Amino acid sequence: MMEIIRAARKLDLPDWWICAGFVRSKIWDTLHGFKLRTLTPDVDVIYFDSSNIDEDYEKVLETKLKRLLPDIPWSVKNQARMHVVNQIPPYTSSEDAISKFPETATALGVKLDKENHLVLTAPCGIDDAVNLELKPTPFFSETTERAAIYESRLVKKNWKEIWPLIKVHHIRNYTE
Repeated sequence: MMEIIRAARKLDLPDWWICAGFVRSKIWDTLHGFKLRTLTPDVDVIYFDSSNIDEDYEKVLETKLKRLLPDIPWSVKNQARMHVVNQIPPYTSSEDAISKFPETATALGVKLDKENHLVLTAPCGIDDAVNLELKPTPFFSETTERAAIYESRLVKKNWKEIWPLIKVHHIRNYTE
């Protein structure tokens, strides 16, 4: 994991984090006693730069990371433009974007600071991740449309099959 984090830091992006499943899966793998890490479909590197919201630039960044670590499934996204994709009000920072991820246990990010210290952000707290609780973030509990996205991710991701000790929470009063 540290090799991946160091590679992402080499991009020197503003307000950058490696987030989501990269962090959550390591916590859940450890709590399940897995000797090998579960496969991660992608390594999400996010940053916030309102001065360049060109999606093509994100692909350039992914290519740079691929040169450093070619076997890693990199995904780079500028959160300064993702509100348009997600059809919501603009984010104010990468941490604001992380707080609006679908699940609290996934709303986590790590990075190295200038002094080479590992930094964790957990805008929704760390308790759900370490207590093996899968819950929607407050943002995803607000509307029926977002609740539907959360519920559909539960089916699609099938996390309970991978990590049987997790407790999955559904959104009450959700209707399709």
